Amino acid sequence: MFLNRRSTQEEYFDLPNRGLAEVAEGYRLLNRVNRIVQNAGPFRRIVPGWLGEDRCRRLSFLDLGSGNGQLGHELAMWAPHRGWDWVFTNLDLNPLSLQLNARGCNVAGSAMALPFRDGSFDVVIGTQMTHHLRDEAAVTQHFAEAWRVSREAVFIHDLHRNVVFYSLLWLLLMALRVPAQFRADGLLSVARGWRVSEFKALAERAGMVGARVRLDFGSRVFLLARKPMIEFSVHDRQGGCGAEGSTVPGHGFSCWFA
Repeated sequence: MFLNRRSTQEEYFDLPNRGLAEVAEGYRLLNRVNRIVQNAGPFRRIVPGWLGEDRCRRLSFLDLGSGNGQLGHELAMWAPHRGWDWVFTNLDLNPLSLQLNARGCNVAGSAMALPFRDGSFDVVIGTQMTHHLRDEAAVTQHFAEAWRVSREAVFIHDLHRNVVFYSLLWLLLMALRVPAQFRADGLLSVARGWRVSEFKALAERAGMVGARVRLDFGSRVFLLARKPMIEFSVHDRQGGCGAEGSTVPGHGFSCWFA
């Protein structure tokens, strides 16, 4: 039956030979869609709901597959209205995507081999990134790495693979008159998406003790996992990129502030 099995067809968006102008146009269109579907909304509910408002006063985040950093920017701008200070580090495999982000700290690297020490960030988040990974082994490694570098919690959501959402997204993209290639990639993203049981099994395989997976408005599968409280040293609790232009020895990545 249609969408019973996850598609492994590659998205055009993931091709490595696209230039900066094409990457920028792709994110412009994606940001337009994400504003309509309120991509940042779940994190505004989930983070304070799970951690408590007192704990939200100051948090460091790692955003996996951040692209042009739009999600982190929206949340960082929203938090001060609640009296909170949220600091984001943006990680993406494609350096061109990070060049589009003129805000905050950017790290080029793989979500399956994060170049950070254990417990480097209070919270690790990800949105619509996991479906870009090829197979379950890669996703399991991705989840395990997110769990490793988080101090308190991991919140990751991706697209829910179902016919109703697929059809509604087709209608939305047609109404927005986006280019055919972008529309095809959007629908393929749903076909590469997940079911609740699949996300749950992968989280368990990754060792995310007590992880929960739930459906969010029929369009997103949301992984929520919180660690027991563990004491970290002052050095470990700094989180984020560190000093401007710093390089972490042995990992071969650079962190810069645009």
